[in-house]
Amino acid sequence: MSDKNALPHAAAALRTALLGHATEAFFAQRLMGPAPTQGAVVENILCYGQHLEIVFDDGIVMHAQLRRKGSWHLYRVGEKWHKRRSRADIVIETGEWVAVCFGASSAETYRQLDQHRHPRAGRSGPDIGRTDADLQECVSRMMHYDNPDATISEALLDQRVMRGVGNVFRCEILWACGVHPWARITELPQSSILDIVLTAASQVRANLESPARVTAPHVAGGLAVYARNGHKCSRCGDIIALANSGEEKRPVYWCSGCQIAGEPFRELDQSDPVARLMDPHPAAVLFMSDFFRNREAPAGL
Repeated sequence: MSDKNALPHAAAALRTALLGHATEAFFAQRLMGPAPTQGAVVENILCYGQHLEIVFDDGIVMHAQLRRKGSWHLYRVGEKWHKRRSRADIVIETGEWVAVCFGASSAETYRQLDQHRHPRAGRSGPDIGRTDADLQECVSRMMHYDNPDATISEALLDQRVMRGVGNVFRCEILWACGVHPWARITELPQSSILDIVLTAASQVRANLESPARVTAPHVAGGLAVYARNGHKCSRCGDIIALANSGEEKRPVYWCSGCQIAGEPFRELDQSDPVARLMDPHPAAVLFMSDFFRNREAPAGL
């Protein structure tokens, strides 16, 4: 590939076609490392020179390096390829698109760095996709989480708590339970933790045989919040928000209108006499501060 802009352009096209979609098939010749799980959603695509990284929501990152004349092709499902299929080094297929890499010098995968997932941090939790998984053990591990400042959003991806939850499920589970993603574990009652674990197991098991994740059948696309930022919530009509979470800046989608359990509130400046004496709601504090400033202003101003 002589054009230095060719790969960035290809990466942009791949993002448009693949981001937010589940993989129905994955193939890589001479792959070094674990393959993403079937149904894993493409979460990000990064480009560095001749290197391309594809991030899946199950924590797998695929790194591919191109030879000088290597290239990525994008086809509609069923469309005729420009080169022979036997020459393909990497194939990633979703319900609508097929991304094909020809001329890759290497293809390897690794898991995103997460200190909570490091083997030295403790043994893995139960696999909630199994019908014999000890869900009470998952509840106990979450209730006794070793970081009291951790959010429920962080703990759901910690494989020491339970295995089987990727980023798509994380967002969908918290929406289904009405829990704010930044809620601290220590501030959630055991009943909420139990609800989260049971919902997680139910969603994961219901999608074991499905290439496309469906957690909200009543919503177009089958997902309640994931990749639906800017859309109206099907439950309360509020707007679905998007933010990045953790060191890996993984996207978190949620509805601020109905996911209010454990919602953190901004701490007030207690040096402000208005904040100490008046209604502690932030809107009330702002209103009363403006009221006193306007009352003390000279006449005519």
